[in-house]
Amino acid sequence: MPPPPCRLTTLLRPSPIRLTPLSQQQQQQQQQQPASQPLQNRPCIYTQQSRPSSSNSRWKLRQGADHFAHQARVQGLKSRAAFKLLEMDARYRLFKRNQTVVDLGFAPGSWSQVALERTKPNGRVVGIDIIPAQPPKGVSTIQGNFLSESVRGMVKGFLVEGEARRRKKDETAVDEEGKEEVVEERKSYVEMEKEIAKGEEGESEAGEARLVDVVLSDMSAPWPQTHGFSVNSLSNPYRRMMNTSGIAFKDHAGSMDLCHAALTFASDTLKSGGHFVCKFYQGSEDKAFENLLKKMFTKVHREKPESSRSESKEAYFVALKRKGDVTLGDIESA
Repeated sequence: MPPPPCRLTTLLRPSPIRLTPLSQQQQQQQQQQPASQPLQNRPCIYTQQSRPSSSNSRWKLRQGADHFAHQARVQGLKSRAAFKLLEMDARYRLFKRNQTVVDLGFAPGSWSQVALERTKPNGRVVGIDIIPAQPPKGVSTIQGNFLSESVRGMVKGFLVEGEARRRKKDETAVDEEGKEEVVEERKSYVEMEKEIAKGEEGESEAGEARLVDVVLSDMSAPWPQTHGFSVNSLSNPYRRMMNTSGIAFKDHAGSMDLCHAALTFASDTLKSGGHFVCKFYQGSEDKAFENLLKKMFTKVHREKPESSRSESKEAYFVALKRKGDVTLGDIESA
């Protein structure tokens, strides 16, 4: 016997299944049916309630009620994290006009948006992330694993080439006949590194490689891939941005490793007097890293922005005014 004609409706409510009253027209149809007709052949309506994913539903409810998330949507920002950087910039004056900024772990791009806005009109922002993400307008990005030496070299080379193009553009003059004066290009980053290693150019050449005014690091370790190996696109990347694992020491230790990697990059590229900002999860090892920063920078602050959720253990180191004659290698070898 075929199943009775039923309508299935899915709602997000706690009870799994319930009966809904029949409409007046449906009641009239039932009264016209013979009394001997079995009950299962009569028209019925079932409403099935699906249990929503607990983590997904909590995230949606929290985002919907979050003031900063709402303001981020209104102002066209990529995420609410932009307000964390805005707060730190308002307090410590991190950015100036026409600066070069590197944003490590830039996805989804809200910190890059803030940096680009604060360094107008000729500021340059370079973002790097292992996650494929659409960069904000005006931001240059590189997709790759920042922990890889080759990717770090790629970022440094991109900065050197960009600075060479900028200087060439500034130094190029048009004479009365409309001819452009050709300016010799600077050496590539690889050539500079070789000369530094051989000691041919000395410390002056090393100083030229420091082209960054501010290094930002909002990095978190991505979730390991477990499925979807054939899917790798901007809308559905195989690597996901990580919140936390739920294991406090694991989150803390991972954040310290990323902070050290970011500081290594800053030691190679940050100008004297430049600033460094990195996210970390609080734990037993953050004090040692803070002491390391104090040896490289004039002032070091711990910051917990108001826009950071109170239940989160995340915090930020804000290191101001790099000491020009101190490198990470010198500190660790001492």
